[in-house]
Amino acid sequence: MGRLSTLALCAVLAGIVVAAAAFPVAAISGLLAKAGGEAFGQLPDELTVKRSPQISYVFASDNTTQLAAVYDENRRDLPLAEIPDVVQQAILAAEDQKFYDHNGVDVKGFARAFIANQSQGEVQQGASTITMQLVRMSLTYSLDTKAQEVLAATEDTNARKLREIRYAIALERRMNKQQILENYLNTAFFGNRAFGIFAASQVYFDKHPKDLTVSQAAYLAGLVKFPSSTDDEKGKRAALERRDYIVTEMANLKKISPEQAAAAKAEKLVILYKKTPNGCVDVSANHWGFFCDYLHRWWLQQEVFGPTTYDRERQLRAGGFRIQSTLDLTTQTAAYNAAIKQAPINLPQALLLAGIEPGTGKVRALAANRNFKLDDDEENGPNTNPKAPAGSKGSYPNTTNPLLSTDPSFQGYRPGSVMKIYTLVAALENGIPLDYVINTQAQAQSKYPYKLEPTCNGMWCPPNSAGTAIGPHNMWTAFGSSVNTYFVPLFDTVGGDKVIDVAKRMGVTFYDVPDDPNDRPGTGTKDDDFYSSVANAKIWSPFTLGISTHPPLQIANTFATLAADGLYCAPTPIEAIFTFKNEKLDIGGKNCTQVIDPEVARAAIDAARCPVGDSSTVSKCQGGTALDSRKIIGKPVAGKSGTSDNESTATLTITTKQLAISGFLVDPDWPDTTQKMKHKGDRGINPAVQMAMRDAMAGKPSIQFTPPKNQKLITGVQANIPVFAPCASVGDVTAALKGAGFRVEVAKGTVPSVCPAGSVAATNPTVKTLRGGLVVIQVSDGKGPSPGP
Repeated sequence: MGRLSTLALCAVLAGIVVAAAAFPVAAISGLLAKAGGEAFGQLPDELTVKRSPQISYVFASDNTTQLAAVYDENRRDLPLAEIPDVVQQAILAAEDQKFYDHNGVDVKGFARAFIANQSQGEVQQGASTITMQLVRMSLTYSLDTKAQEVLAATEDTNARKLREIRYAIALERRMNKQQILENYLNTAFFGNRAFGIFAASQVYFDKHPKDLTVSQAAYLAGLVKFPSSTDDEKGKRAALERRDYIVTEMANLKKISPEQAAAAKAEKLVILYKKTPNGCVDVSANHWGFFCDYLHRWWLQQEVFGPTTYDRERQLRAGGFRIQSTLDLTTQTAAYNAAIKQAPINLPQALLLAGIEPGTGKVRALAANRNFKLDDDEENGPNTNPKAPAGSKGSYPNTTNPLLSTDPSFQGYRPGSVMKIYTLVAALENGIPLDYVINTQAQAQSKYPYKLEPTCNGMWCPPNSAGTAIGPHNMWTAFGSSVNTYFVPLFDTVGGDKVIDVAKRMGVTFYDVPDDPNDRPGTGTKDDDFYSSVANAKIWSPFTLGISTHPPLQIANTFATLAADGLYCAPTPIEAIFTFKNEKLDIGGKNCTQVIDPEVARAAIDAARCPVGDSSTVSKCQGGTALDSRKIIGKPVAGKSGTSDNESTATLTITTKQLAISGFLVDPDWPDTTQKMKHKGDRGINPAVQMAMRDAMAGKPSIQFTPPKNQKLITGVQANIPVFAPCASVGDVTAALKGAGFRVEVAKGTVPSVCPAGSVAATNPTVKTLRGGLVVIQVSDGKGPSPGP
């Protein structure tokens, strides 16, 4: 372009600016169209400055301790009142010294830069005012700007400059200077992933903008024009030279004194280049990562944040939310310390602890003996699963898998006999009381067809665990000692569909876990849980012994529901969510439904006190699988242990009135491991749960469970057992009992008694029992004293 053409175009541009200053924006649209061609004809008359992406912060339940920051752009907006004058003046000295004098466009500066650039044949000087720069950044950072619009907003063309002029003039008519400067300071990019003055102050100097010195403020102001200038030594020197230039300009503008300027130039800056943590892998304490991940996955399921998971992710990463989570630091620390004490982090076995609050559903802890991180440094040990590809790595010590919480990609582990709780509740709901007696045997014949062992005539017939006492048991004793052969026939008596319904009401979910196609026919070990819970529910008795897979959080919440007198509360990681305007959102709060009758829940808790060494005034506990729990914790407790087939999983769940914790000891890489998972002692799950609950509840009040009062749930309608002559015959006693309406069974084997061998030594029960209930006849061996009641 010749010198004459350059001057002519410059005159046109100046004319546009002068006209814009004198007339309304709409009135000069024709002039703009002539000057800029089609691009101007397609532009709107006004620009909406949209809020740029903001960093979201996640805090613990105390609303003070920051867990994590989540962002696409490291940015936190500040009101201009919180940005000190020295920072404002540094930016103005660097970028727009006539900011308060022009109407959005510096006419003389623009003309000077235009002529200089045309002379050089390339862009050497810039004349964009702060308002024009804000226009460009707003288009670029707008959350719904199309890619072509972003490109048009940033390309170095005359059309872009003309567009910025028009938008800048329109913007100055709608916003005052303070609003424009505030938006600019919060939007500008300062390099090293720092957007806005707050993030820049944190990244470079680890301080709030209000604490910046003159030298530091000038240094940051110099980065706006060249944000990547500090990437090498040459750039670092250039940044310091630009700082000195800005300090000089501030002094020339009389914004600082000559003495302040000299001190600022002499100040030796320590540039930190501090990385701002981003996401759950950068949580403040690594063991908080599993909870953070749970919150993140919860967020992605909330339709209020957008129709797709992508939209919801964008909201979280750009919305500037302040999220007060439910993570209780005391409970989380107690759980984590217990986990790593019982199972060091470098073990294949994962010790998982999930804590939830009864009556609210607030998730208080999610801890594991794992580092929540990607295995970038290839520290993980070998995969323990023999079916894994050769040389593949396991999930220890580093993983970001959702080991503890419910997620469509994670189905959990087999909890074992803790699942008997659903059969117990269903029985109570259907009129079967706690005092209901079953004469248990070494194996229980079920109605469930089964090809693998243990099978009896094609039907599943599980045994008890070694050492379990057989014979007459009620719910208290059967639940306390975890008698398989009590709960399998109870499941069939109640009806499995009713049991599954109870489980679903308390938040249990079921997934499709088909057999591995690589297994030989007839050797598969997995069930299709979803299909079985729907099509085979009535006869799916393996459910009561824990064949299905579930995460620790669901099991913890089951006992929390019972501890809350049958009030189910959906698990939530949220105490409160606030927008960038500090407006509280109505989402993530308490979501509770009464799913179990309070008296039924209290009766179930009464039975659940037996396994963990506790009892009430109505309990008839005998034995338990974690009897030392009550003494260790020092609070009223209820719960249940569980062991899956072949001891590949060991679990213990304990609840108080204020907190429920479920612990799982598993191998996430090989859920069907042949490694035996322990309950007691070193590397056992029981001490981990007990210690975690003890330490989490330290200093909290002991709140007693309310015992059931409804006698129909405790003993049912009682009837006297007929009196018969001592040492009567089995036939006579059987006839008398059946005549009175009782169910009768003769115990296998004999008992010591003075009665003649083969005669009746005693019955169990002896005096009264549930009307229509079971009475077991005990036969004498004729060799000793009576067995007694």
